[in-house]
Amino acid sequence: MGGAVMKINVRGQILMRVGNLFKSVIPYLALYKFFAFIIMPKKKHRESSNLFINEARKLYQKEFKRWFTLVSQVNPLLKFFRFNEAKVPTLYIMDSEDYMFLLFISKLVSDHTTAELSIISNCGHAVNVESPTIFNNTVIRFLKLT
Repeated sequence: MGGAVMKINVRGQILMRVGNLFKSVIPYLALYKFFAFIIMPKKKHRESSNLFINEARKLYQKEFKRWFTLVSQVNPLLKFFRFNEAKVPTLYIMDSEDYMFLLFISKLVSDHTTAELSIISNCGHAVNVESPTIFNNTVIRFLKLT
C-alpha cells in the first residue's frame, strides 16, 4: 500500500468536515487544490499534487460531492480493513514527509507481525509517483519474499 490512508487523523477529520460544509459553496476544483496543498505542501511534491488535481478535473461536481461525503465518513470503514488486514502479509510504502498518515501507519505496523513498513525519503504522499523506481523495486522484493 503506497501512501496508505488507514486512518484519518484529527487534523484530517477537521479538514474533511470543513470541506464538507463548503462543498456546495466553493467550486470543487478549488477544494481539490486546497487538499492537494495540505497533503502535499512542498515544491518537490508538485508533480503528485498536479496529478491529483488533473484527475479531479475528470470528475463532475455531483460525483465529487458523493466522493467527499463518503471520505468524510471513512474512519469506521477503515477500521474494518485494519482488522482484516492484520492476517495478511502487507507492505506499506510511505514517505518520511507524509505527516498526515505516516505516524498511524508506523504504529499499525509495530502492532502486527505480518506488516512491513518501507520509508522512502524525499518525496510526498504519492511515493509511487515521485519515486517510481524505488517504489517498484521495494514491491518486487516484498512479493518475492512472501
